Amino acid sequence: MKKKKALVALAVGAFLVAIGAFFYTLKVAKATSYLSDDSSACINCHVMNVSYATWEHSAHREAAKCVDCHLPSEGIAKYIAKARDGFNHASAFTFGDFKQPIKISEDGAKRVQANCVSCHSETVKTIERNAALNHRFDEEDRPCWSCHRETPHGSVRALSAAPNTLGVRNVK
Repeated sequence: MKKKKALVALAVGAFLVAIGAFFYTLKVAKATSYLSDDSSACINCHVMNVSYATWEHSAHREAAKCVDCHLPSEGIAKYIAKARDGFNHASAFTFGDFKQPIKISEDGAKRVQANCVSCHSETVKTIERNAALNHRFDEEDRPCWSCHRETPHGSVRALSAAPNTLGVRNVK
């Protein structure tokens, strides 16, 4: 009977420690920040400092948050993409399994292209009406950033190329 009580106490203690460690990890990782649309959540990981700093100094800062460009705009697709990207980013950044400069995934590029076309629909319509350009905006076509290379992140993206961004911190 004493052994049984000791095992129960040990199991309860281990469970409480695990729960405490779980909530501590959530706090340290600023996990709830990822549920928001706040762009500063993107710099919880220092490897995103250059992307954040270049966006912060762009014209897009006033008009679009990171999620406005990088995630589907509505519905369950937004949260599925956010969860999938978050898991992939956390894994890559935790295990150092990424290259510099960081490159967008094929799926991410399709989302950004769709959001560029959506936000700039009037400009896109004007370009599409211009028969001289004969330019279409679909997944098979060139992405907007093939011409607009420095929008909104600039041309320098590697951590080693922009060392002054290392002080950028999410202090919220």
